[in-house]
Amino acid sequence: MSFFNVYLPIAGIHLNILLLIAIGFCVGIMGGFFGLGLGFITNTALNIFRFHMAFAIGTGLSNVFGQSLSAIRKHQKMGNVDWKLGAIAIFTSVAGFEVGSRVVIALEKAGDVGSVIRWSYVVVLAGLGSFMCYDYFVLQARQLKRPEADSPAGNYGSGQERQHSSVARRLHQINIPPMISFPASQIERVSLWVVVSVFLCTGFLSGVLGIGGGFMILPALVYLIGLPTTIAVGTSLITVLATAGFGCLTYALDGKVELLAAVFLLVGSSIGAQIGATAVKFIKGYGIRLLFAIMMILAALSVMAEQFYMMTSRPAFHAFSWVILEGTVLALTATIIARLLLGYRAERAGRI
Repeated sequence: MSFFNVYLPIAGIHLNILLLIAIGFCVGIMGGFFGLGLGFITNTALNIFRFHMAFAIGTGLSNVFGQSLSAIRKHQKMGNVDWKLGAIAIFTSVAGFEVGSRVVIALEKAGDVGSVIRWSYVVVLAGLGSFMCYDYFVLQARQLKRPEADSPAGNYGSGQERQHSSVARRLHQINIPPMISFPASQIERVSLWVVVSVFLCTGFLSGVLGIGGGFMILPALVYLIGLPTTIAVGTSLITVLATAGFGCLTYALDGKVELLAAVFLLVGSSIGAQIGATAVKFIKGYGIRLLFAIMMILAALSVMAEQFYMMTSRPAFHAFSWVILEGTVLALTATIIARLLLGYRAERAGRI
């Protein structure tokens, strides 16, 4: 395998290109499927393989930008992107993120807030994941009472989604001008102030917790704005693309992007993003929500283990955190690919 080892001149290390392609492939599949950047996974992996953290972040951001661009093109062809709503999300969520990050900086001067932020991260991700699981299984119970309806459990969410959540319906009733419509998202009329407020809040939380916007924006688009899940995935990628592009440029100007590694990561992630985006065709609505919920709960468990490591300095907690993180990535990647292959087989057999 030494044939595939290359020297990365900017980072100053040797690394196997097949490993880089594999990392990009897995992250690309999940990013294209969930509408996320998942840069923290790439950053963690590169850091473990001896990348200095600054280089890992810069190189990871370049990969997120490339994979998001690839996934958006695929989702656009499938009609899953609302550019009008995405543009509003970019500007308002970035403003909220800036405020949130400044709050963290101010609190840091007063004392160490790392533990508070990590526990907040655990609560938010576990809370959102648990709510989405509850929503999925409540729907499943209701559909099982109706024999004519498809059960979401049988096909990872092939049953019809409710048009809007109860919260979204209430928000749509707020009649504060100007009112705006989003035809691509099947939203006829909603107050612009509602949309702006939602993205300001999600951006603020992302800034405080230091997590990618997609983790907060995707649930907000579904449960607060009222988008169908597939369109929420494609639209979420717009904000991921914008923030990753800005971040990549910042790190590149500072010489913190390992271009050769970024190329090999992008080879894998571009292919993976196409596969992940295509899988949305076969794992719809509540199926996407369920897998997203599982990912958030396991991510919260990984952060909790890392927090225990910070508190006790026991390597076992750190190792457990890493195993959960990588195990989640591999398991979800395998699940998405398997459902995609089963969907193709059913389509060719004329059942879809």
